[in-house]
Amino acid sequence: MGDDKRAVLFAARSQNALHRLLDTLPVFAGDDRVQRCFTLVPGSEFSADALRALERAGGRVLPWAEAVGRTFALILAASPKGDLQALHGPRVLLPHGAGFNKSVPGEGTEDSASGLDPAHLLLPDGTPLATRCLLSHPGQIARLASAGPAVTARATVVGDPLLERFLESQDHRDRYRAALGTGARTLVVLFSTWGPESLIGRRPGLPAELAAALPHDEYQLALVLHPNERARRGTLDLAEYLEPARRAGLVLPAAHEEWASVAIAADVLITDHGSAALYPAALDRPLLGAYDGGRELLPGTPMADLLAHVPRLAPDLPGAQAASLVAAALRDHLPGSSRALTEPAFAEQGQALDRLRETVYDLLDLAPPAHPVLPRLLPDPAPAPLAPAAFAVRVEDDGGGVLRVLRHPAHLVPPAPAHHVAAEVGTAHRRFTRGAGLLHRRAGGHPGAPTEPADEWTLRILADHPGGRRSAAVVVSATHCLLRPHSGPLLSLRITPHGAERRPTVVDPVPVLSAVHAALLDGEEVTRLRLVCAVGPYAVEVRTARATAAEAATAV
Repeated sequence: MGDDKRAVLFAARSQNALHRLLDTLPVFAGDDRVQRCFTLVPGSEFSADALRALERAGGRVLPWAEAVGRTFALILAASPKGDLQALHGPRVLLPHGAGFNKSVPGEGTEDSASGLDPAHLLLPDGTPLATRCLLSHPGQIARLASAGPAVTARATVVGDPLLERFLESQDHRDRYRAALGTGARTLVVLFSTWGPESLIGRRPGLPAELAAALPHDEYQLALVLHPNERARRGTLDLAEYLEPARRAGLVLPAAHEEWASVAIAADVLITDHGSAALYPAALDRPLLGAYDGGRELLPGTPMADLLAHVPRLAPDLPGAQAASLVAAALRDHLPGSSRALTEPAFAEQGQALDRLRETVYDLLDLAPPAHPVLPRLLPDPAPAPLAPAAFAVRVEDDGGGVLRVLRHPAHLVPPAPAHHVAAEVGTAHRRFTRGAGLLHRRAGGHPGAPTEPADEWTLRILADHPGGRRSAAVVVSATHCLLRPHSGPLLSLRITPHGAERRPTVVDPVPVLSAVHAALLDGEEVTRLRLVCAVGPYAVEVRTARATAAEAATAV
């Protein structure tokens, strides 16, 4: 390394700490005078996942033995734990979360906030571990008093680099929702920290309970899980535990960046005492608290105050009642109320990276780059890899001539008895197709498979599933379907928007098929049916007619 280079070491003890350090990279963007390298601070039970995260980041990784043998122009860490004193160079500590809300029983000083504990901030001789202790809010300086005046004197308020990414990316909310396939549904995001007092530690069944209770066409569900909990469970065990909820369409975003995109896309949050929910709360998202008390949450902290002022999801509440609380949280939310509760956690909003750059370049004894520092926009999240192929369906007449369709994943226990099961042939489990009242598929849905005319396919499917009053249907497009009732001709269904706006339909035609199936079972005229169907927030009009020869020949 040439003498004109400044070596900056990012020292990560866990995957979460590494993610916090990666949020600071824009501070050094474009500066060839700085050489960036990383090391894994040993001693954490989550070190294996941290090492894999380091490798995914693509930075130059120094073995710990090599890192402690060199001197660096600057050392950045997001946790004071571990043998950081063995590293040589000015040490800068960033928070590893928002607000310093938790203590970890059995670690350091009893009832001391993780990240502000004198046991970790002071060396054995009483001198401060860090050259600079960076904070996100002035109120945190007073909380350093127990570490002594020498530590307090080294505290600098710079704000929160991760919040800058939230603020800068919030205008991408519609894009993130489109990437998730949310549409007009309400996106409910569960936030769970790690450990025995976490949401999934105490309420492991909640994701599946909500997936069963929330109507599929009205709600989408996501779970933001702390990296430590992912590491503790392992990929296989986590996937198996969440399998019922994930098969219902649960989104489980990646631990780095993607979770934040999902949080921005959210309509309402359900959170324990973990600090991650403070970020979307700062964007004024409605919240429900789901922390049942314990030793970890410290009174008077931003997260404790937030949970004290938001509606609470009681631990023994059935899934259907929990669903009603979600709707109430959205309905009763006062604009600005969530944002106000996060003010004690975040200062220097919109300026955090500028303040951070001023601090670190002063320690590097370099003039900062002339170009402005920009937070990095959050990436598009990935959609849920799984979706239900069979639904328990209720069709309700609202009394005004509108049939409302409520669908719940058939593999979960629905909140009320179903009118029928609708199952996608060739995709759903056989146990659901055998008992389904509506059997359907999408035209061209199985590329490479032999095709047959819709007229023949519907006859064959009904013959293969004898007994009961079934219907077989083909989705040709978003506005055109073909349906054959158990006894009757092949029908053509045309779907159009309903209401004054006459907007193009955005409704999945499959629940519309369920409404038609239910109406036919009630004795409605087969070939001249007209009805209005509500799916989620939208209403459409559907008309039936006898299928033409050309329609009957549609390849399936």
